[in-house]
Amino acid sequence: MPTPILDFDALAQAISDRTVLCIGDIMLDEFVYGEVSRISPEAPTPVIVAQRSEIHIGGAGNVARNIAALGARCIFVGLVGEDDAGRQLRDALGEQDGIESVLVCDPSRPTTRKVRFVSEHFSTHMLRADWEQAVPASDDVETKLIEAILPQIARADIVLLSDYAKGVLTARVIRHTIDAARKSGKSVIVDPKSLNWAIYRGATLLTPNRKEFSEATRSRADTAQSIVDASEDVMRLADCEAILVTQGEQGMTLVPRSGDAVHVPAFPVKVRDVSGAGDTVAAALAVSLAAGADWDSALRMASAAAAVAVGKQGTASVSAAELRRKILPHAYLAAEEKIVLEPDTLDAQLAEWRRQGLRVGFTNGCFDILHPGHVKVLTAARGACDRLIVGLNSDASVRRLKGAERPVQDERARAEVLAALEAVDLVVIFEEDTPIELITRIKPSALVKGGDYTREQVVGHEVVEAAGGTVVLVDILQGFSTTALVHRARGGGK
Repeated sequence: MPTPILDFDALAQAISDRTVLCIGDIMLDEFVYGEVSRISPEAPTPVIVAQRSEIHIGGAGNVARNIAALGARCIFVGLVGEDDAGRQLRDALGEQDGIESVLVCDPSRPTTRKVRFVSEHFSTHMLRADWEQAVPASDDVETKLIEAILPQIARADIVLLSDYAKGVLTARVIRHTIDAARKSGKSVIVDPKSLNWAIYRGATLLTPNRKEFSEATRSRADTAQSIVDASEDVMRLADCEAILVTQGEQGMTLVPRSGDAVHVPAFPVKVRDVSGAGDTVAAALAVSLAAGADWDSALRMASAAAAVAVGKQGTASVSAAELRRKILPHAYLAAEEKIVLEPDTLDAQLAEWRRQGLRVGFTNGCFDILHPGHVKVLTAARGACDRLIVGLNSDASVRRLKGAERPVQDERARAEVLAALEAVDLVVIFEEDTPIELITRIKPSALVKGGDYTREQVVGHEVVEAAGGTVVLVDILQGFSTTALVHRARGGGK
């Protein structure tokens, strides 16, 4: 099956027009940063010298923050107490662009608050103190929550339940929400906490982490295959379309009810803080699926968002701009850094990308005078892979193919123009008339050409398909031709 094309800019535009209804346990996250240099004389415990503190919207509230940061609108329904922490959360949510909050107040319980003490130098959590009453909401509060939730479903494109087991998502609240969403034709994503997944019956997607999945299925869940094997029974129990198991640095595995499982490797990053990474994944999935993305594209968005989040301290949100830089990193290199002149350099870069589990795409051409037709093919090619290599015919090769008066621009100029495009990750100049040797060396996962070719006419299709890759044909943009442009520029026509 052809690799789905991820057009980030088009997806981001669609996300900006979507609304996510997020329901769950909100909490106040406080981070106290300092340094540890001695042991207390009163007890064998380290003393942290506090230097600064930060307060963030946490728990399901952080999911809402991420939804808004990624460009969608969020309607958030949660529960707070009648206390300072609750008032701080109300004020903080009111200051957040893109979030409309509907908070039910329960005077009988404290607002959940977590204070983390962190070594600034080592980015290490030393201690966490929790203020909470982790019991299900009372019958009266349940009713208030349901009354707050149901009118919002019609306004949303997708529903996200963020369960931290602090009392909001009782079995009754979950049942009313999922049933109403399904009746309205809305998908429901659940980030579960309960080990009894039957209470989430009818949800579209469950997103447990590996520990939660292992406990719920009583399986080891230590490999992608073991996750697939353990998913069948619980998927039937939960009557869901798919289960996504997040596995930290091992990436994430999606098991759909129909079709093949998909494993997405984690981006290689330096982890500073994992607080809230799961919230970021849930938010990225919700906005992507709400915008019409397929599973593959939504997973790529979620994986990239998680990589950005764990690189930050504290309960972090991820913006659309940050996500774009993670998905299209080579767009931010100087053009000359993308031009590969030595085979060893190409081999080293390929090895690094494959170590990271990234899919490499390839397309080629003379690209003598870059025009919108070229840009369309290159953009589509980049959407079909994680990293795009463009094979560029050398000057001698172009002369043999196009005649003595071509190319108009020399190979270095053409390479620099291509490398300046954000869709292009590497440019490799080849001397031969066809790129077959280069394709054989690269063995790309996706081989992309304009749709004026058939699959059988695409040079290298046998090599790519034999290695398990796919050929992607992109519809050409009519009315654009380098030969015609050259002819017109030289006075041969209008």
